Amino acid sequence: MGFEKHDLDFALVPAGLLLLSSYHAWLLYRIKRLPTTTVIGLNALNRKIWVDTMMADGIKNGVLAVQTLRNNIMASTLLASTAITLSSLIGILVSSSGSGGAAAAIIYGDDSRMVSSVKYFAILVCFLIAFLFNVQSIRYYSHVSFLITVPPSKPGEGHSQCYVSRALNRASYFWSLGLRAFYFSFPLFLWTFGPIPMFLCCCIMIFTLYFLDTATSDADTSLFLSLPRTPRSVEEGCSPINQGSSKV
Repeated sequence: MGFEKHDLDFALVPAGLLLLSSYHAWLLYRIKRLPTTTVIGLNALNRKIWVDTMMADGIKNGVLAVQTLRNNIMASTLLASTAITLSSLIGILVSSSGSGGAAAAIIYGDDSRMVSSVKYFAILVCFLIAFLFNVQSIRYYSHVSFLITVPPSKPGEGHSQCYVSRALNRASYFWSLGLRAFYFSFPLFLWTFGPIPMFLCCCIMIFTLYFLDTATSDADTSLFLSLPRTPRSVEEGCSPINQGSSKV
């Protein structure tokens, strides 16, 4: 029994998804354990400093803070709208797809009707997940837009800042997850042209994301850590009572 072209889907597609999943598992470990070595971790620490700075003088910085948050809400809204629009287009494409005889000629892999439905369904799931994540991002950004003007409970205590910075970071995390869902849709889309383009896209995407997700240089990290009042973790400086889940 020889190796046929439809067997490539059972070999290359799981391999590509495993590579992407392994990379993001490694990235999650770095964010949790070594946040200053990743762009996401450094941005989270910088957002905590930004919240402390904005809330230190709410009257002076209130307009700037709300405008900045509004820009982030607009970005999340754009991605959410794009995701739900693409989901609708995928649904229309699946419902109106025929036998696909002409398209099957350029696909080196399994071109059966069932596998084609699985491909479109996987892309649809990615876009729906992106939509939900961006909606949650908008939700947190909306709450932060008025929490940012709340002064600290007492002078010298950062209870309010910690709560707001956690909410702001969660909004950004949801936005990043929504963007990752868009990233995952690229190799799944190329899967419609065969498992080989899908696997190559996964490999190229991992190398590209590695340079985008890791800190640019040790000099930048050292400069950031040498700044005054620089936290080493997002929860640094927060009291234990404020380290619980911020359900806003």
